[in-house]
Amino acid sequence: MTENSLEQWVVALADELGLDLAEVDVSALLDVAADAAHSVIRPAAPLTTFLVGYAAGRRGATGADIGPECAKASALAKTWAGA
Repeated sequence: MTENSLEQWVVALADELGLDLAEVDVSALLDVAADAAHSVIRPAAPLTTFLVGYAAGRRGATGADIGPECAKASALAKTWAGA
């Protein structure tokens, strides 16, 4: 998938879900997904981004205000040694 394909997908998905991409920190989500995929295991990436968004939503955050959840998830992933 090219960078252009990813951008087109995100725009189409946001439109389908009724989201305004200006309110979503896509870069932060991609960064935390990369941390989870590389430090834990690849399937952790989508689950991590979902849980980050879910936690932010429960906190009442907007899509652009996911920094605290991303920071916590990235920090945990980077120190993950498994159980």
